[in-house]
Amino acid sequence: MSQITKYISAIIMMFSISVLSQTSISDDPEMIQNNIDYKVDQAQKDIENSDYFEAEKKLEDALILAEQIDNKKSTGIIYSKIGKLQYIIEEPKKALVNLIKATEIQRLAKDDINLAETYKVLGNVYFSKRDFQKALDFYISSQSLFEQEGLNEFVAEVLFLEGQTHLELGNNQKAKNLLEKSVSLANRYDLSKIKSSALIYNGYTLVKLGQNDTGLKMVFDGLKIAQDYDFNAVLSNGYLVLSDIYQITGNYKDSNDYLKKHMKLSDSLLEIKRENLSPEKRMQVMMNNQIELQKQQEADLEEQIEANSLSQLTTILSIALITILSLLTLSLYKNNNIRLKTNNMLHKKNGELIIAKEKAELASKTKANFLSTVTHELRTPLYAVTGLTNMLLDEDPKPNQIQHLKSLKFSGEYLLTFINDILQINKIEANKVDIEPENFNLKKKITNVIAALNNSALDNNIQMHFEYESGLPETFNADQLKISQILINLIGNSIKFTKDGDIWVRVNKLQQEDDNYVLRFEIEDNGIGISKEKQEMLFESFAQGSIQINRKYGGTGLGLSIVKGLIEILKGKIYLDSELGKGSKFTFELPLKYAEAVAKPQKTEYFDKIDELELSNIKILVVEDNKINQMITKKILNKMKLNCEIVDNGEEAVSKAKETTYDVILMDIHMPGISGLEATKLIRGFDKTITIFALTAVTLEDKMHEFEEAGFTDIISKPFKQEDFEKKLYEALIGGKTESA
Repeated sequence: MSQITKYISAIIMMFSISVLSQTSISDDPEMIQNNIDYKVDQAQKDIENSDYFEAEKKLEDALILAEQIDNKKSTGIIYSKIGKLQYIIEEPKKALVNLIKATEIQRLAKDDINLAETYKVLGNVYFSKRDFQKALDFYISSQSLFEQEGLNEFVAEVLFLEGQTHLELGNNQKAKNLLEKSVSLANRYDLSKIKSSALIYNGYTLVKLGQNDTGLKMVFDGLKIAQDYDFNAVLSNGYLVLSDIYQITGNYKDSNDYLKKHMKLSDSLLEIKRENLSPEKRMQVMMNNQIELQKQQEADLEEQIEANSLSQLTTILSIALITILSLLTLSLYKNNNIRLKTNNMLHKKNGELIIAKEKAELASKTKANFLSTVTHELRTPLYAVTGLTNMLLDEDPKPNQIQHLKSLKFSGEYLLTFINDILQINKIEANKVDIEPENFNLKKKITNVIAALNNSALDNNIQMHFEYESGLPETFNADQLKISQILINLIGNSIKFTKDGDIWVRVNKLQQEDDNYVLRFEIEDNGIGISKEKQEMLFESFAQGSIQINRKYGGTGLGLSIVKGLIEILKGKIYLDSELGKGSKFTFELPLKYAEAVAKPQKTEYFDKIDELELSNIKILVVEDNKINQMITKKILNKMKLNCEIVDNGEEAVSKAKETTYDVILMDIHMPGISGLEATKLIRGFDKTITIFALTAVTLEDKMHEFEEAGFTDIISKPFKQEDFEKKLYEALIGGKTESA
């Protein structure tokens, strides 16, 4: 038996040496992959040089190699590029087949970056077929994936394509917003071609919205870039846009002239394309390929002759080896079939999960945008409600009206708190909450929170107890605003669900390493308590004990969700220990750093001590389209002994700023005609130093970069506290003069 084993071993060794001697470098997967990458790169250069048939041949060769080594990522890229090439040479049906095949492979390979590019090309194909809604769907999917990967330089082109599609659908305002964002990103990443196209179509959109002069100027700006960089295709489209604009405005001579320019340049570009797609060109490429094939066959024949003598020995050895391996193959066959079926099922399920994930991410983004819009629309009338209520309370109302006004004020403040809670949840879920550490007195901060909530506690006949560990430092460096918000929510929650009882607030040291502490905070009550089943979902958004509890005790169910989110942001942990009918204890742990004592801030007097003559010389321009808000802002300024002029649109604001030198401009953002952002950009064109405040109800975190780019000095969020408003005005009008004096 051992002798047979030796013979088999010898046969296998000889066969292996024979096979290895015949294996060329070209069979190495790494070398094949390098060859694939080279062919794809060369094909891309051929496409850029309009050598379409050469590009097609290289991509087909690369596809064979990619499928040979089963590289899904390369296979998906090649199918996508073949589809893009077929789109360029105007074969949309073939393009769709290859692009859809590319998306299937790229989803399975989790190649989100190249999948985003494929979605964009699919959008282009459907746009060329004038199926604009389907094109828009693919552009939005492409934008979502590019943003997910942080590739904002690619987002600029997709935003331009979305804007162009909305323009075709007649959604002019939506098109304008998208094209403006495209121009902004193109500026940031120095994308001249995209900027040129976006400016041209944004100008076209403005003309359709009735802003002829601004629109024409923007179109010519885009054409100038296209001429400077020889973007002939962009230039051709620009001439056609100008022809349409002059047709709209009734300037038929210029319309005809630019139409002729478009036709001339378009014919020139089309002629180049036809030359590269001519039958003669295809025949030449086929002949070159045939010559290369013949040379390869001759080389293969020579190699075959050289290997022929060795092949006879190889054949004998192969028969012996195949006999041995056949037995092994037979035993593995069934197992392999089962594995293949399982893999196919997993691939299918994985593809379904990826599609579901993309839909969920899109839904989450849509929800965030919806919340941002809704809260803005609610903040604007709230500015009127809170402003008018405060004015009426300051104007000696009748005794029987005071309680009604206070109730109205409370309702307005409650609604504002609810809106802020929704925004806070939205920001926490979107990971947009920043930590702002500062030195503060922790013991004093907790004392102030308890004092502020004590009246509510007394209304429920509750006794508050505060225990701060002896020897524990009082001053720390942390985000005191978020810690206050956590304490207010937890203590307020205990007050809400406790009657005729006690609440204990305790702070103890859990760990210490040099100046780094971990503190344990406890808020304990002997209120109604929480059942075990309700505790599991207590920290979720809009969750409370029950509908009956919600109606009886009030609240949105957002407080504890905010608390959990803020504690996690501060790198802490929270625990709950509760029993129904016996009370609850919320415990959270936070890492804090010891800091030096905080100096007591001195109260600043603002306009009270300023000479009335000096105040009368101050010129303020209020830009606001809402009549009620105009009246409120004017009354607030008059109360500070300040006068103002009011305009209700951006165009008039720009005109006024040119005619008169103002000390401050209070600019609303959403107005008919040009927006506050656009008006500010225009004013900054001729006045770089004037103080311009954005007086707005938008969600600042999402729009901050837009305000900075527009040139605003600062932002005042509506509805605002009068003290904060007065302080910012004082610093802008008087503060600088006082320092220089």
